[in-house]
Amino acid sequence: MNEKIFIDSDIVLDVLMEREDFYEYSAKIFDLGISKVITLFTTPVVLANVFYLIRKKYGVEKSKELLQILRLFINVLPVEEKTVDMALNSNFRDFEDGLQYFASKENNITILITRNKKDYNERGIMIQSAEEYVKSKYKIL
Repeated sequence: MNEKIFIDSDIVLDVLMEREDFYEYSAKIFDLGISKVITLFTTPVVLANVFYLIRKKYGVEKSKELLQILRLFINVLPVEEKTVDMALNSNFRDFEDGLQYFASKENNITILITRNKKDYNERGIMIQSAEEYVKSKYKIL
């Protein structure tokens, strides 16, 4: 089975908003997911945040369309009561980051891709940027 990877909001936004300094490696993560080299996961929280931010640029209908396309190759993890409670009782300063971390951990995902690495101090999941992941695993780009 291929590697399970959690994708945080900033990675999705890098691609959808074509953020110049970050697009290349974030897009490569998506390419690997689309080609089923890796399996991509996220949470409803990430999708809600992404929708909120991209609708300002693209409008409601185009934003929904973009998320529908994402759903073709990104799996959505459940955020259960237990996940919420673990995030609330953790050392995470950002509640959202705690939700992402514990949703990943609860679903046996060992790599979380984000540009927000400094906020993830917990152990048990490897936290990498898109660039770090691509360069370390695939020796490309």
